Amino acid sequence: MNIAVIGGTGYVGLTTAVCLASRGHLTFCVGRSKEKIEKISKGFPIIYEESLEEMLKEVLAIGKLTLTADLEKAVLNSDISFICVGTPSKTDGSIDLSQIREVSEKIGQALAKKNNYHVIVVRSTVVPGTTEELVIPILERFSGKNAGVDFGVCMNPEFLREGQAIEDFLLPKNIGIVIGEFDKRSGDILFELYKVFDAEIMRTSIRTAEMVKYARNSYLAKDVSFANEIANICQKCGADYLAVKKGMEMDARIGRGRFLDAGAGFGGSCFPKDVRALVAKAVEIGVEPKLLKATLEVNELQPYKLIELAKQTVGELKGRKIAVLGLAFKPDTDDMREAVSIKVINALLEEGAKVCAYDPQALDNARKFFGDRIVYAKGVEEALENADTCLIVTEWPEFANAKLYNQMRLKVIIDGRRVLDPNNLSSGFIYHALGFSGPVKT
Repeated sequence: MNIAVIGGTGYVGLTTAVCLASRGHLTFCVGRSKEKIEKISKGFPIIYEESLEEMLKEVLAIGKLTLTADLEKAVLNSDISFICVGTPSKTDGSIDLSQIREVSEKIGQALAKKNNYHVIVVRSTVVPGTTEELVIPILERFSGKNAGVDFGVCMNPEFLREGQAIEDFLLPKNIGIVIGEFDKRSGDILFELYKVFDAEIMRTSIRTAEMVKYARNSYLAKDVSFANEIANICQKCGADYLAVKKGMEMDARIGRGRFLDAGAGFGGSCFPKDVRALVAKAVEIGVEPKLLKATLEVNELQPYKLIELAKQTVGELKGRKIAVLGLAFKPDTDDMREAVSIKVINALLEEGAKVCAYDPQALDNARKFFGDRIVYAKGVEEALENADTCLIVTEWPEFANAKLYNQMRLKVIIDGRRVLDPNNLSSGFIYHALGFSGPVKT
């Protein structure tokens, strides 16, 4: 098939476009920024995602991927258009649909010039009702055509984990594929695209598909906040959360899952904004989402536990060198959207600390948030040199090397992700971890 991916220079769009191109589909990757289009066209993906650069260069070389700013041309020369634009949060937490509205208008204008049947697939995360109440009416108004007759519409939520997005798209067996269809013809065409993948494919209504995305993310976010709240209680009552977690996982009704790992809270492009958007939608329709609100409240406060532990251990932070290891919201990505590190570093700066930070991938993005207010280290050792305290914020594997910490001055470590094994530290360290009845003195 010929495919247009609109919003194709972002995380979801670029991953979707490259993966579909790798499957042999002629794919148009549509963006607005000429600078981004130019870089991606040369094989530089502008975002860090494992295997993305290699795959991008391959599909460009064989001519299966075309970068363009011409949305109309892409729609006119394709069978399916995926909408992958951003849906950020407004200041009140509700969803900002301005990009969805703008793109729907442009697609509608292109459809007005097209004679053959075309399917529009909403892949952006949108609250239930958006596709039917906003997207379709705009498409019909600007095209002068009717959904289900002249063109098709589907909602196809993405479940891509940053850092594992390529794997999740090409090997979706563990996450499944959800097709929300306006009518059977629309769904049949999208099903043809996906039927070659080894995964269960669920076909349902558009609103149900929209809700599945929010339900999944909210459920997982709830687990994270639950784990952190239990870990905070463990910290105060002298229990070790790692052992408590192991005891929980012995129960088959709970099972094992990394979303029960306690830490400094969740961030990223999905969990925070999606839970907030669902809360706003629930309130709008007269439902009081108490559990979802509590999930956000726990997460909002969790990063500051690191600051509390640091102050309890070394006292006033003013003038002290604090090493912050990890800036991305999770390992294997350079994404800092709503990253815990932002709250942690801003709080340290308010305390008057001198922050030296390091992350294997996110340093360039960090400069957009902090400018020259902090020092950016080129490696772990540089960040730790003569540091009074180290805060581990992201669980990059290289931070687990205990020998790297020997050059610290006061040798105080606040481990926000349980990366280190304190038994591997040399003598003279004070080690705190969230959910641990420490400190451990080596």
